[in-house]
Amino acid sequence: MPLPSLSLQLYSVRNAIDEDLPGTLAKVAEIGYRQIESSYKLYSRGPQFLAAVRDAGLASPTMTSSLVDVDLDAVFTAAKELGAGTVIDTFIPEQFWTSEADVDRIAGHLNKAAEKAEEYGLRVGYHNHWWELERRFGGRTALECLVDRVRPDVLLEVDAYWVAVGGEDVLELLGRQRDRVHFLHLKDGPINRENLQQRPAGQGKMPWPEILDATPRLEAGVVEFDEYDGDIFEAIAASFAYFDARITA
Repeated sequence: MPLPSLSLQLYSVRNAIDEDLPGTLAKVAEIGYRQIESSYKLYSRGPQFLAAVRDAGLASPTMTSSLVDVDLDAVFTAAKELGAGTVIDTFIPEQFWTSEADVDRIAGHLNKAAEKAEEYGLRVGYHNHWWELERRFGGRTALECLVDRVRPDVLLEVDAYWVAVGGEDVLELLGRQRDRVHFLHLKDGPINRENLQQRPAGQGKMPWPEILDATPRLEAGVVEFDEYDGDIFEAIAASFAYFDARITA
């Protein structure tokens, strides 16, 4: 399956953004990216962030934000201003996944967020790390226990690399959750927790053609590096080149 569209998760270039916000977004656009995955944290810096996004000619179809114990109206107002259609919670720490009761609580927050998002014409989603795959209840991953408990309109943004690091077969999980997975985080490497060993797409162990084939409802892939041991702009450019060739014509 071709890749419908490609974004860059701005967390990848966070250090450069701290030094030069407009210059960093301009470089992202020069590489060829037309979409970014922004965040409520960046939006909260003030109007200069939105101005830099627009000056660089970038769209932000997804925005990340906590959806737990936050002002949902403020988050969804920001998403609308950025032009995002989906707000994704990308980080509920490992210590909050210790029991099925924890999963129930998280599902309750996501369901509340999804209900509120409807008022804004938005959707919500959840993004995994490795711990939601390592932790299992009743023989099922905590991530899939969460899916059982959330509304059908709560989507998944699967970080395929962290699924593999968590010990789960990526293709099998994507097959089971094929209707939920609308977004993918695209990172590569030796499949371990050493973030500095992450590599541009196609230079690691992730089977990207098969992964894309396993996600028939995919709306966008999002390039991300948690860390990189070289020039991050060269890395995101290499990943862009790899996936750009796979974007739907």
